[in-house]
Amino acid sequence: MPHLSVPGAELYYEAEGPASAPAVLLIHAGIASLRMWDCLVPTLVEDHYVVRFDTRGFGQTRTEDVTFSDRTDALDVLDHLGVQRACVVGSSRGGRIGLDLALEAPDRITGVVTVGSTPSGLPDVELTDAEDAAFDSIDDAYAQQDWPRVVELETRLWAIAPTRDAATLDPDFVSTAYALNRPNAGHRPEAPIAAPADPTAYEAINDLQVPLLATVGEFDLSPELAAQAFLVSALSRAEGYIFSDTAHLPSVEHPDEFNAVLRGWLTKHGL
Repeated sequence: MPHLSVPGAELYYEAEGPASAPAVLLIHAGIASLRMWDCLVPTLVEDHYVVRFDTRGFGQTRTEDVTFSDRTDALDVLDHLGVQRACVVGSSRGGRIGLDLALEAPDRITGVVTVGSTPSGLPDVELTDAEDAAFDSIDDAYAQQDWPRVVELETRLWAIAPTRDAATLDPDFVSTAYALNRPNAGHRPEAPIAAPADPTAYEAINDLQVPLLATVGEFDLSPELAAQAFLVSALSRAEGYIFSDTAHLPSVEHPDEFNAVLRGWLTKHGL
């Protein structure tokens, strides 16, 4: 299995498709690993070089408890594969990393797609009572170091959402959502420290020079809905899309629609 040695970590990565084609870097959500993109890759590799990796604390990546830059990790993977420029598609925290990366290394990024992502530095958004209670339950499980319980509650909050009943959803999606996050339980005791972007994406958003597509699921949490609206309104050239009947993982819950939206946007911008 391919691992890239970087300071304090062994990053697991995968790359598929013609190396001469436009590159797309996929960065996963905090309740998943690079496996969340499995439904997307077979179509995308037809005309793109698709790169994805497990960030520190997730999937098959191994890390020491060190301070690091998640932007540098992403660039290290691209450098290792000889990719000079790529469009970043990031889900949740993956989209935050993508925005920070596009601002920090504008010569390396051709476009950014965010999926339920809050840009770094975004002011706090008030949670609903149900969201607040769910986060309290996760905090309690963390305090007890009950890691399987933590990932179960995380998945229920983000993938299912407080406003939905899992019993009414596609059982295959529900099963997949839990399966994507379950292996991360073993990483929860790890404590690598991600160095924050300076300036934050919220502060520097007007400096973003590449095309941006900000998406979100209609049942995502309050901060993520507010963040998508902010990104679309902050830049006149930004485009937005709201996926119906889904929460934090639209690419997993509705892969065909996600593929159509993403590929249409990539084609429109020649990416």
